[in-house]
Amino acid sequence: MEPAQKVVARRVVVLAVVLLQLGFVARGYWSDHKEFAFQMFPESSTWRADVVRVTADGRRVPIELPWSGYRWDQLVRDRGLSYPAVRHHADAGLDNQLAFLDAALDWVASNTPRDGETRYLEARVTSWHNADPPQVKILRSHAREGAG
Repeated sequence: MEPAQKVVARRVVVLAVVLLQLGFVARGYWSDHKEFAFQMFPESSTWRADVVRVTADGRRVPIELPWSGYRWDQLVRDRGLSYPAVRHHADAGLDNQLAFLDAALDWVASNTPRDGETRYLEARVTSWHNADPPQVKILRSHAREGAG
């Protein structure tokens, strides 16, 4: 390889690495989970959620009550989601935490085959973003087939 070609090849590699890193940083600002987007002073947001199982007949049963041999705190053990009714700090940001809760609702709905009565899971989330007033958001799992 000619010396001029080596120089051009090195510059292309360096440029590609720098552009890739800038892409990771930019992605961190619109991604829920914020991979590669470290913030030295993270937000001080908190959240809590009232999670219920909505049955085929319309009953709203709190997940704190065991059902069909399942317990929420045994099914969902990560990211402070075991006890959602308790107010938690959103360690990696509010969007990140709510994305994990939303995924947990879908996971539980998909992985509880003995449960024949739950139509979907619903979370009424109250969140406090930094010092802002509380906001309420409803998250729902996908609808389960054959419930009821």
